Amino acid sequence: MTRRKEPRRLSAEDRALWDRVAETAQPLHPAQKDAPAPVPAPRPKAGPGPGPAGGDERGAAKSSTAIPSFRLGEAAEGGPARHDLLAPVADRIAARAPRMDKRTHGRLRRGKLAPEARIDLHGMTLARAHPTLAGFILRAHAEGKRLVLVITGKGRGGEGDGPIPERRGVLRHQVPAWLDSPPLSSVVLDVVQAHASHGGGGAYYVYLRRRR
Repeated sequence: MTRRKEPRRLSAEDRALWDRVAETAQPLHPAQKDAPAPVPAPRPKAGPGPGPAGGDERGAAKSSTAIPSFRLGEAAEGGPARHDLLAPVADRIAARAPRMDKRTHGRLRRGKLAPEARIDLHGMTLARAHPTLAGFILRAHAEGKRLVLVITGKGRGGEGDGPIPERRGVLRHQVPAWLDSPPLSSVVLDVVQAHASHGGGGAYYVYLRRRR
């Protein structure tokens, strides 16, 4: 049976050397006498666990994400539609305050004024219709004309049954925007949908400013 060896003890010289080394060493985590004791983090409160079907419904009612109760076959509570659809061109122009005098505007709406010139953009592409319209309006203003008729056509119905609706009458929607933008906005005073005798929803009266 082997005998256990006794641990080696430091000699007096080794102990003195160790003491000198220990005096120069710096502790990694020095103790702070005045530091407050660490505060333990609060434990989250245990909420009601998922109960069996038909359990307590009051806990579910307090949750902001709780689904409101409903019965099979019950009609859904529908809120107001959130679609921000652009109103038809005719409605937007009719709702706009007239820029000309009211008497002239009233006669124009009733078809009592005859246009001094007209242009037909029906069937043109946007790339062709824009410069054609601009040249016609600027020439008419330079000649001192006050009322002209711009024919756009009502446009064809949208093709196909796709999920994205297609706007009917691209020129009919685009022409008022062109007339309200430079350089035409500097010579155009007002735009009014034409009377039925002059094309109705497929044409516009364009009332020009006086030439200076």
